[in-house]
Amino acid sequence: MTTATATPIPTTPPDERPARATRAIAPIPLTRLMGVELRKMFDTRAGFWLMASVGIVSVLATAAVIIWAPDSAIDQETFSSAIGFPLSVILPIIGLLSVTSEYSQRTGLTTYTLVPWRGRVITAKMLVTLAIGVASMFLALAVGAVGNLVGSAITGLDPVWNVTVTEFGQIVLANVLGMLIGFTLGVLMRSSAAAIVGYFVYSLVLPAALGTLAAFQEWFRDLQPWVDVNYATTRLFDSSMTAEYWQQLGVTTLVWLWIPLAIGLRAVLRAEVK
Repeated sequence: MTTATATPIPTTPPDERPARATRAIAPIPLTRLMGVELRKMFDTRAGFWLMASVGIVSVLATAAVIIWAPDSAIDQETFSSAIGFPLSVILPIIGLLSVTSEYSQRTGLTTYTLVPWRGRVITAKMLVTLAIGVASMFLALAVGAVGNLVGSAITGLDPVWNVTVTEFGQIVLANVLGMLIGFTLGVLMRSSAAAIVGYFVYSLVLPAALGTLAAFQEWFRDLQPWVDVNYATTRLFDSSMTAEYWQQLGVTTLVWLWIPLAIGLRAVLRAEVK
């Protein structure tokens, strides 16, 4: 009978073991996230037609000016105003749906799992929203310019280009602020229905209430430009901006846009996604 003897296996102290090679994983580039967020806006049938409505509304508004406007009103400013009014309603809705769609379509859990840091996703959404707003205004400018040429040819008048670069820049800024307001409502409410209702209260009910208060209360008349963001933003559509008007725009957007946006972003980063 033989006895087996166990040979001890030499062990290496933990601090002397060779380090395991690790592969560094680069984060997803922001440009790729922006491409994904842009594609999301066209993926659904509702999203596609909402985006397409920017071009459709521009063409319809231009055609309406050519058909019904008097000859003396055929100029670039008329076409820009006719196109800008419906776009000022559509663009903020695009901005708020870019956020609320993650919650209404139940894709937020997947999105924030693939990209754990939500701040990068929200940043990509915001940049895409701003890019769409600026691109939409240039599209509207191009459609309006074509309408101006066609309308002038029909009436036999010379085309009038009475929208300067500065005025166009202010129009773009006004619409970008409108999109940011919609985006802010999206991050605050995170519900498509609630955010849309909130936007129409903000854009229709609030200006009427503040305007009525200013009309009947003299003490509020001078205060209105400092508290009514719609009143301050509307001045961007004309050439009457002064240093005081820019200050009023800064104060009102701070109260109605930037502070609520910061609160909403904090809520999105901390809230549980279901």
